[in-house]
Amino acid sequence: PTECFLSQPEEKQESTVKAKKRKKKKISNILEKSPPKPGVPEDLQNLLSQHFGAKRSVIEIEELKLSDSCFLPANDLTHSFSSYLKEICPKWAKLRKNHNEKKSVVMLVICSSALRSLELIKSMTAFKGDCRVLKLFAKHIKIKEQINMLEKGVFHIGVGTPGRIKALVEQDGLCLNSTKYMILDWNWRDQKLRRMMDIPEV
Repeated sequence: PTECFLSQPEEKQESTVKAKKRKKKKISNILEKSPPKPGVPEDLQNLLSQHFGAKRSVIEIEELKLSDSCFLPANDLTHSFSSYLKEICPKWAKLRKNHNEKKSVVMLVICSSALRSLELIKSMTAFKGDCRVLKLFAKHIKIKEQINMLEKGVFHIGVGTPGRIKALVEQDGLCLNSTKYMILDWNWRDQKLRRMMDIPEV
């Protein structure tokens, strides 16, 4: 009887694992139906004008417009994250050596969640080499800790979420004067299938 009793919960565990795997497949199936498209400068310009349209005058909105030369080529999705960064930033080694300012980063990568930030940090290993990367998100990290780290050390790349990056800039913890590149994680979708730009708070 004890053997029968032990075998029953094991069967239940297997069935729950199978159910979880099926759910994951459903999300990827939906993503396959709507293929990701690389963001274009016009996408960002439209978002800016929508967001500030009611709050600013026509002249102020004109001043917000950036020329196409300000934008890097989008990843055509044939690249890994590291190979994409190598293509858009061929002089990275020189930029990294020359950077010695505290409270700033040369490259800022903005994505929608802390977990996604960690994923991107892992996938840029081939590109970053021995340069210092700072996590700029709220999960398990207090803002004061990040401000102290930025004040004490020199960091080359910052990877984080819009909310925390905004808070650091507003509290004078992060200075963007020496930032040369800003990468937006445009196409990645969370479990609710939202891209970073689909989240109202962003």
